[in-house]
Amino acid sequence: MEEKERLQLEAESFLTKCYEELGSTGELSKRLEEVRKEIDKTGTYVHTTKELAHGARMAWRNSNRCIGRLFWESLHVLDCRHLQTEEEMAEALVDHITYATNDGKILPTISVFRPRHPNKGDVRIWNQQLIRYAGYEEGDQVIGDPISTKFTQACERLGWSGERTPFDVLPLVIQDGSKPPKWFAVPNESVKEVPLRHPEYEWFAGFQLKWYAVPIVSNMRLEIGGIHYPAAPFNGWYMGTEIGARNLADEDRYNILPKMAEYMGLSTGKDSTLWKDKALVELNVAILYSYKQEGVSIVDHHTAAKQFARFEQAEQAANRKVTGRWSWLIPPVSPATTHIFHHEYEDETVLPNYFYQPAPYESDTF
Repeated sequence: MEEKERLQLEAESFLTKCYEELGSTGELSKRLEEVRKEIDKTGTYVHTTKELAHGARMAWRNSNRCIGRLFWESLHVLDCRHLQTEEEMAEALVDHITYATNDGKILPTISVFRPRHPNKGDVRIWNQQLIRYAGYEEGDQVIGDPISTKFTQACERLGWSGERTPFDVLPLVIQDGSKPPKWFAVPNESVKEVPLRHPEYEWFAGFQLKWYAVPIVSNMRLEIGGIHYPAAPFNGWYMGTEIGARNLADEDRYNILPKMAEYMGLSTGKDSTLWKDKALVELNVAILYSYKQEGVSIVDHHTAAKQFARFEQAEQAANRKVTGRWSWLIPPVSPATTHIFHHEYEDETVLPNYFYQPAPYESDTF
């Protein structure tokens, strides 16, 4: 199948579904004809603002790994396709951080930059998330977040340097086609961070832990109707276990559980004492407590699972099949207490959707 023919079919499939869902079927025939002519002439086509917004929301609805899909219709779509320079993009990314943070009352948001074009190189955001902490290798130890060591090294090769604390915010790195990547510092005032404490254990504050308010995923490609957007960072809000059972708890991340157990006076000599479980629960208690004390949106995993059940009901009412990746939908703490654990989901890819991309800084050419 030729590329133009493939794109025509994907465009027609998306536009038909999009205009039906928006109740705009009267406009569909004219729009399909416009797109057919545009693809024949240029090899691609341009989404209207309405198509882009609904397509991005549909992509969230179709994201098999996401437990928070109940709120897909509330996604705020920022159309940044007109921006041309890395400097303009960096400014828009900082605006996204500020807008989405909303002083703690987090707004689900996506910024969509220019799409892939047959005659142009892709624009890419190198960051995994717009806000993430650096990781510095010191012998066999890491200062900061071990997940960030390779990207931190890439940033340093580009000329950035951090203060080498456990919580240095990495810069934004943007690359336009084959041009050299550029880095841009994220202003301190744009990054809302939550100091972590525990409602009962006063010693917990002495760990001097903190985490950022908004997880803005920036390394995925958005695909809508055959059009690929390689730079389309998006966010919801945190489920507490993402921080308390993964980012701070994993042995290959901040690995806080042994220290938690020590201060809690737990016996760590045998796994059968369940010291990891006890420490893990209290770490998650601290996360939820701290975010709520700071007025930052967050959801616990039990509430998130109930919200996902409502999403399933809504999709059933709309005669849409709910797809999902079970291993991602179950929370990492007490999964068997949620209905998701006892349910099967088909991990089928439905378009529009978001897709992971290779990290540019891990390529042989960098």
